[in-house]
Order: sequence, then C-alpha cells, then structure tokens
Amino acid sequence: MVFSLFQALFILNRNDPSKPSMSKFIGRRVMISAFIIILMLVAILTGIITPHPRPF
Repeated sequence: MVFSLFQALFILNRNDPSKPSMSKFIGRRVMISAFIIILMLVAILTGIITPHPRPF
C-alpha cells in the first residue's frame, strides 16, 4: 500500500502523459484498503477474530 502511494507521488511529480495516470495507483490503494477492511469484518463475524469488549 505504501509502495503504490509513492508510485502515485512520483507520477504526480513527473506528469508524463505516456505513463499510467496517478489515479490508477491511488485507486489500487483504495481497493486494497477496502479489501482488508472487508476481510477483517468477515473474520470478526465468523469468530476468527474476537474484538476486545472494552477499549480502555
């Protein structure tokens, strides 16, 4: 995820029209984040991960 963020940063600074756009790398980062959140929710709902009942 951090790697794709730096790829988008370099593309933003270069602004080369022949290379892929920055939105491709940012979109990939968002999709990976969404997948991780969904995976965590499924793990909590199935009982694989048990959240702490009191956060403090």
